Amino acid sequence: MSSRVRVPAVLQRQWARVPTRLRLPVAVYATCQVIYLAWWAAFFPGLASYDSITYIWEVTTSNWIDDHSILYDSLVWLSLQVSGDIWPLTLLQTIAISLVLAYTCVALRDLGVRGRWSALAAVCVAVVPSTGSLTEFIWKDAAFGISALLAFAAAARLIARRIDNRSWVRDRWFYVQIGVLEAGFLGVAFFRNSSVDALIAALPLLLLAMRNMRLWITALVAGTTVLYLVVNFLVYPALGVKLPGKDSYYSFNYADIAVAYGTYPYTFTKHDKEVMEKVAPLSAWGGKAANCWDVDWTMAALNRPEAVKINDQLMTIWDEVLKRTPQSVVQGRLCRSQIAWGIFPGPANLEGTTLIAWPQFSANLWGQSAPGNRMAHSKYLPVLKSRPPSDTLHKAGIWYYMLSMSTQTQWLLWRGAFWSYSVYALVIALARKRRSLGWPYLGLAGISFGLQMAVIAANPAALSRYIIPAMMIGFMTMPMISLLSRTKPPTEAELELDRVRPGDSGDGPSAAPAPAAVEPAAVEPAAVEPGVVEPSESESDGR
Repeated sequence: MSSRVRVPAVLQRQWARVPTRLRLPVAVYATCQVIYLAWWAAFFPGLASYDSITYIWEVTTSNWIDDHSILYDSLVWLSLQVSGDIWPLTLLQTIAISLVLAYTCVALRDLGVRGRWSALAAVCVAVVPSTGSLTEFIWKDAAFGISALLAFAAAARLIARRIDNRSWVRDRWFYVQIGVLEAGFLGVAFFRNSSVDALIAALPLLLLAMRNMRLWITALVAGTTVLYLVVNFLVYPALGVKLPGKDSYYSFNYADIAVAYGTYPYTFTKHDKEVMEKVAPLSAWGGKAANCWDVDWTMAALNRPEAVKINDQLMTIWDEVLKRTPQSVVQGRLCRSQIAWGIFPGPANLEGTTLIAWPQFSANLWGQSAPGNRMAHSKYLPVLKSRPPSDTLHKAGIWYYMLSMSTQTQWLLWRGAFWSYSVYALVIALARKRRSLGWPYLGLAGISFGLQMAVIAANPAALSRYIIPAMMIGFMTMPMISLLSRTKPPTEAELELDRVRPGDSGDGPSAAPAPAAVEPAAVEPAAVEPGVVEPSESESDGR
């Protein structure tokens, strides 16, 4: 008996109508969408954290605050207005990530990667709990991650044209890719506060890769940065959006002071200590507050209203700390951002472990719906809970999610450093192998590098979601390992032979799972079941 999956004739006829060049993205999109819908059904209407409930409170009580992404808050508001629920937003996120994964596979095909390998990488992104469940969360980080992957894919397509040594014809294709790249840049900038840093950090590598369009890339990054600054500091306030409180905005600086005092207490003057004692005992500043792994430990030890009153004095102390012991500031920032550059977790007793979100709603919404709290009487309480269509599917999803949380495997499944370093090693190897056209490959590491640098610049704790976008890029870059075995880039004719093989009757890219890959029955539910533990976050995590 043949082991091949029998495809209904009607599906074969429909598949034959799909143009050859579209068969890879169509197959990838369909397969990934099925997998993401399995995640969506398992955790319907979505997943949440302390921050998620904060978004909902802000947009449903007219308390718009720029402590999180106002753009993402607007999507939350729109979802609630349209349906009274959060499921339209989480569903939209599954569609968006599936489309972007399909587009990324096309970018890899442009670079010479066979479709079968890029399709496999896309399926891995959808199946692995960390990357697969991201779009089920009401999080700015979900939209941010989709945007970062989109920017990577658009840059890859432009780099592929550069590697092909084609002239920069300002044709329709070129302008479309520039538009897609800018869409990714805008998402990176506006879906996570202060993440224009990621674009600025990525710029040198992108310029190195695309030397014939440096003005275009520079203009995109500069324009996005200026737009972000104008919108955040002029437009939002004009619309009534409040700026975050000083205790939230300067929380990282307070944490720097605590780390410095805990490490070098003898460098602080009598006046410094007198000011600090107005906010917390010196024993607290040098004790629990000095934990460099989690800024929330610092903020929990301080009298926050008093810190707001004497913020200017505290910032003067911070300036002195930066002059006297700059190494302590670097130590604190690198410690808190270890999720971005450290392959393995830090000490568990100091919250240095990988902080992973729980895959269920808290009974009291992380304290926010408890009697007397701000969400206690919200009309949206009935929908802010798990309501899966199948309890079996829900339990299987939780089991699968938690299975991935083993401490020994978190470096691979929940932390982005390993994947970022893998991307760097791969593009350097490609650049060395193809010396004449090697430099452009280095640009493929631009977005990953930018993501790492942005987390180092501002990060509250070892939150896995802050670096999951780098994991997605890492997964999608790995199929390029196959290019290392080639002595030169494939010609267009060779790629066409790869896309339509003799005897395939036009089945499209050999990498695409062919018609069988888009048949829902071909996806085993057990392999794509969704399935966890990040503590409640304070307002200081709004960045």
